[in-house]
Amino acid sequence: MTRHCIAVAAGGTGGHFFPAEALSCELVRRGHDIILMTDRRAGVRESGIFASRQQFVLPGGGIAGRGAVRAARAAFALARGTMQARRILARLRPSAVIGFGGYPSVPPLLGGSLLPRAIRPMLFVHEGNAVLGKANGFLASRMDAIATSFSLVAGVPAAIPTTLTGMPVRPDIAALAGEGYSPSNGVINLLVWGGSLGARVFSDVVPTALAALPPALRARMQVTQQARAEDVARVSAAYATAGIPAHVASFLDDVPDRLRTAHLVIGRAGGSSVAELTVAGRPSLLVPLPIAARDEQGANAQALSDAGAAWMIRQPDFTAPALTDRLTALLGDRDLLARTAQAAASLGRPDAATRLADMIEARLPEQPRTA
Repeated sequence: MTRHCIAVAAGGTGGHFFPAEALSCELVRRGHDIILMTDRRAGVRESGIFASRQQFVLPGGGIAGRGAVRAARAAFALARGTMQARRILARLRPSAVIGFGGYPSVPPLLGGSLLPRAIRPMLFVHEGNAVLGKANGFLASRMDAIATSFSLVAGVPAAIPTTLTGMPVRPDIAALAGEGYSPSNGVINLLVWGGSLGARVFSDVVPTALAALPPALRARMQVTQQARAEDVARVSAAYATAGIPAHVASFLDDVPDRLRTAHLVIGRAGGSSVAELTVAGRPSLLVPLPIAARDEQGANAQALSDAGAAWMIRQPDFTAPALTDRLTALLGDRDLLARTAQAAASLGRPDAATRLADMIEARLPEQPRTA
């Protein structure tokens, strides 16, 4: 394959950034050059695949859910970012730009679409949810192709070529595929992760729910929980009072190992989280983020629930008594946990980075653009 320069647009949360890193690793493995176009929240990467490569931090900001003044400022920042991205792309002339959703994808992809036809790169977005996000929805009609994580994605324009690739996951997560799942008669490992937003509800509800479990079941619990930094101390104290061994931290740097040993996961239903759960083949209780602009997480959780691969609880129903009852029933039914894990594994696509790279390469020009 001819060596091309490919711009990767991603920023903000890990849910957008992890798949960008996974794809970039695959593209570099195939001999391509990559550049990163990101936002201030992500900033310049000092480790990982992008550390030794060109990086550009562009202005921008989310518009959805903001007041009029903040929305206007964000729109102005996006416009400035778009013009900056257009100048960078005109100078470097990558063969393609691939975005992973959210506002950090808008300036590079919109800027690329505004270039003259002779130097316009191929433009792609990856949609990680079962509903097309607002940023991707805004960009979709300008794209050459859209990659999806779900077989059915609401809001995708019928005229734009679409390929089901799955969501690229980190290589150490992909390595969990096929390892199998064994419900335990002994210690029960519960993994609670909250993503970059909304972890507080788990800090408020889960420790109280576990403390109310029947004593024989509570004595078997062992918990790993992600909590906001300001909540770590109180969550740790709550578990200590209940006599439940727990590791509580604001950031989990050993997610693959924790996921490998988990018997049940409680968490949000973002695209990356769902992808990691299905690749690892783990049963989960999913609580969609209620403030998502298009209820993308609700659609993700519903898709897994319909497949028998998870259980969904809407946040208003996610109370300590309700969770105690649900966990008492689930953790006492080893066969149900095993069936749910198997259903989750059937949805996993550990080769998603390969599939996405294939989709991009199939649409690249025969010769690279030259700056």
